[in-house]
Amino acid sequence: MDPFYFIVIGVVVLVFLFMAIINRYRRCPSDKILVIYGNRGNSKSAKCVHGGGAFVWPIIEDYAYLSLTPIGIDANLTNALSRQNIRVDVPCRFTVGISTEPESMLAAAERLLGLTPAQIQELARDILFGQLRLVIATMSIEELNSDRDKFLEAITANVEVELKKIGLRLINVNVTDIKDESGYIEALGQEAAAKAINEAKVRVAEQEKVGEIGKAEAVRETRIRTAEANAQAVQGENEAKIAIANSDADRREREAEAQRKAVAAEKVASAQALEEAYAAEQKAEVARADRDRASQQANVIVAQEIEKRRLVIAAEATAEQKRVNAKGEADAIYAKMEAEANGLFQILTKQADGYDKMIKAAGGDATKAYTLLLLEKLPELVKTQVDAIKGINIDKVTVWDNGGGGDAKTSTANFLSGLMKSIPPLGELFDQAGLSLPEYLAKKKEEEETQETPTPEKE
Repeated sequence: MDPFYFIVIGVVVLVFLFMAIINRYRRCPSDKILVIYGNRGNSKSAKCVHGGGAFVWPIIEDYAYLSLTPIGIDANLTNALSRQNIRVDVPCRFTVGISTEPESMLAAAERLLGLTPAQIQELARDILFGQLRLVIATMSIEELNSDRDKFLEAITANVEVELKKIGLRLINVNVTDIKDESGYIEALGQEAAAKAINEAKVRVAEQEKVGEIGKAEAVRETRIRTAEANAQAVQGENEAKIAIANSDADRREREAEAQRKAVAAEKVASAQALEEAYAAEQKAEVARADRDRASQQANVIVAQEIEKRRLVIAAEATAEQKRVNAKGEADAIYAKMEAEANGLFQILTKQADGYDKMIKAAGGDATKAYTLLLLEKLPELVKTQVDAIKGINIDKVTVWDNGGGGDAKTSTANFLSGLMKSIPPLGELFDQAGLSLPEYLAKKKEEEETQETPTPEKE
């Protein structure tokens, strides 16, 4: 077989061994104790680890955890005998937990490993009941009721020793209330009153004895000191009455002073209460005014601000619309004027082209071309002259003869001739237009003017 396979198998075995060794390393949380038990080479039955970790050998060792969570135990002890043989009820609540001291951890591993919290609680309760009864038996009712510190110190000293044997430690003790079935604790409260009553009775008895002795002496000396005794008795009565009167006066004066102080205190307290009430009402009114002012500002100013913004936005929209419309109108006018300019340019261009062709057709003679244009416009000129008198409506003509004899030129013919002469002649129209009639028309005009002009008579 190829040695390479042996190498591969060896590497695989080593990897599996390494993984198995790593898998057997156990870490301990801070709220637990790791207990490693099994084939231990030393005298200890287990190894306890708090914090950190440890390696657990496979097959020969195993591990478990002990919880460090505190356990609350109610130890309501009843009918426990005190040092005076008086039965008392002492309700207590203890808080215990597993100790982290090396010896205590080993003891907990030996005695508590595998037990449930309820079982540990029951075991600790038995120890606590026994030690609590022992402590109460060594103390009196007065010490239990008045000196709680001493009671708690005694409980702690006795209980911790016993709990340490099973790996536990006492964390806290809380004693709520101590009662006894005979009412002795309640009687302790009445002891001072009873003691005062007894002392008063003793003093009364002594006074009675002194009175009897005085009475005997008075009987013996009755005859001798009757008058003196009566006088002293009267004087004593008067002094007693004076003392009583003074005492009553002092009492009444003190009662009046106390009543005055009480009334003054009540009035001061009432005035302070009214002052505080008025101050509170004033603050409330100021707060209400601030609230109303804020509400009005929110209702009016905010609404006006919103309306102002709306108007500004509407004005901006209207201005923008006007700018858009003005721009559109300007663009339309510009387009129209550009179109008219282009049309006019095309017309003038075409006219220029036509004039150029007309001059070329006339052999390059501008006068001939000008004559051709005039011939084209001649019908329009004639039409213009005709239209000048076309619309004249002559209803009646009245001619006043100026007495010129039989000369016909001064009659109606003269009127019509003058009317026709009011129409611009064709030649003047040509002259006003900067044109000239053709040569044959011009000669004809000159002949007519020569005929119309009268020849001056010779004298």
